[in-house]
Amino acid sequence: MQLRLTFNEIQKMISDKTGQEIPLCYGGEHTLRISYSKFIMKMNLDLTVERVLGSDIRLSYGGSMGVETMVQMALNQVKDRPEVAGMLETLDGNHIVLHLGMNPQLGQIFDRIILQDIRFDEEFVIIEFVPKAM
Repeated sequence: MQLRLTFNEIQKMISDKTGQEIPLCYGGEHTLRISYSKFIMKMNLDLTVERVLGSDIRLSYGGSMGVETMVQMALNQVKDRPEVAGMLETLDGNHIVLHLGMNPQLGQIFDRIILQDIRFDEEFVIIEFVPKAM
């Protein structure tokens, strides 16, 4: 089964939550490109889904000059917040693991499905899963 979300839908959710416009676009089958402009500076961040294992998603990131350092600083600031505690693991290099099953609401979803893949095409984020046998 697939859940398909358009980049526009996700951008609207981000905008509604943060008040900022963050353009998302296709960067490859497993890579999402995130662009951000502020004043005269434009930054790109490529977020790649390396592996999906259960409710854990291993990601790598890379980007334009200075972006990787900014991402590492941001990750260090948010990983100890109570709402994120246990869900975000930073690894060596530019790798992170999201332990989505640690979130109570998402954990209920992972009790019912097996996540198989997250990939991208020109318009969509495609989440592939199968229901668990009950």
